[in-house]
Amino acid sequence: MTFLEYPDREMLMMALADAIASELRQALDLGDRATLSVPGGTTPGPVFDILSALDLDWDRVFVLLNDERWVPEDSPRSNTRLLRERLLRNRAAAARLVPLYAPADTPEAVMAELTRGVEAALPITVLLLGMGADMHTASLFPGADHLAEALADDAPPLMALRAEAAGEPRITLTAPVLRDAMHCHILITGGEKRDALERAETLPELQAPVRCVLKNATIHWAP
Repeated sequence: MTFLEYPDREMLMMALADAIASELRQALDLGDRATLSVPGGTTPGPVFDILSALDLDWDRVFVLLNDERWVPEDSPRSNTRLLRERLLRNRAAAARLVPLYAPADTPEAVMAELTRGVEAALPITVLLLGMGADMHTASLFPGADHLAEALADDAPPLMALRAEAAGEPRITLTAPVLRDAMHCHILITGGEKRDALERAETLPELQAPVRCVLKNATIHWAP
């Protein structure tokens, strides 16, 4: 694990966006396409704003959420909605979104369809993750109903999980997919998250799911 500390959040967001863009450019120089996987929530919004305006061959980039709440895209709780508002605009509007939601009562009803789309975009070139104070990442929540299966080496690439802390049912990339990313960045801010990260290093993955990716991750932190 590499830990990078920044004096303020603005500098963190700028440096992180630059690192992600550089890794995507390198992959596009060497191959036909690249895959960027990103979290929902408001924290990475400034990174998305910067990336959206950069001159990249976005039409050769797949964009894939780490996870999604099982809500329609017009819901304010939709990660996909945030992605369209902050990242998939300006020059990045040409990127190819890999959906993690389709109209259905439950995620299980369309899991096969969504999994095929995800598999076509793997492996992930650049992975950006967040982490909760409970040490969850993506929708790998401590106490989730199928967490052990999602952390297993033989987990399918995509799974539905339910946890009390998650609210709605979630659909999430699993640990093997996250670990296989060529580049892994974790964005955290504030003292509470830093303390949680330090605890995660001492706990088993079932108690601190973020630990499944820490070994090869670069942590970006600002107060």
